[in-house]
Amino acid sequence: MTGKKVIAIYPGSFDPVTFGHLDILRRSLELFDTVIAAILVNKEKQPLFSPEERLEMMQEAIGDFGPRVETIYFDGLLVEAARQHNANVIIRGIRAVSDYEYELQMALMNRKLAPDMETVFLVPDQKYSYLSSRLVKEVFSRGCTPECLVPDAVARRLVKKYNLPQ
Repeated sequence: MTGKKVIAIYPGSFDPVTFGHLDILRRSLELFDTVIAAILVNKEKQPLFSPEERLEMMQEAIGDFGPRVETIYFDGLLVEAARQHNANVIIRGIRAVSDYEYELQMALMNRKLAPDMETVFLVPDQKYSYLSSRLVKEVFSRGCTPECLVPDAVARRLVKKYNLPQ
């Protein structure tokens, strides 16, 4: 890929975006020319936030990342979204061995569907190794509002969504 602009796509539900997601995005920018944060719309799941809300939160969270980060949302196959946006690398964050097993299966399937795309696994900073959107929602749903998990704009939306005191 020498001399060729490398565009990476970083897919996820981002429901909501966490500091762990942002850490992976920052690390990705050190490796790739452009990174696309791609918010998955999965009609089989009931996300807390709509695709539009998740896109807005992501855009607010990456405000200082610069023009090399783009945001989209998509449904369907990741490799198709990647092709539509000229991405040639898929980024996946790995926190634990359990993530690796699932992500390896997905990477191998994506390779079967799009042999010209590579999957790159990135490990977040150790302080985010436990962090997931699911845990963030669980903590906020129980009335706790720790600022160390998500950006302020995301925390405000979670407080409002769970009708917590401000």
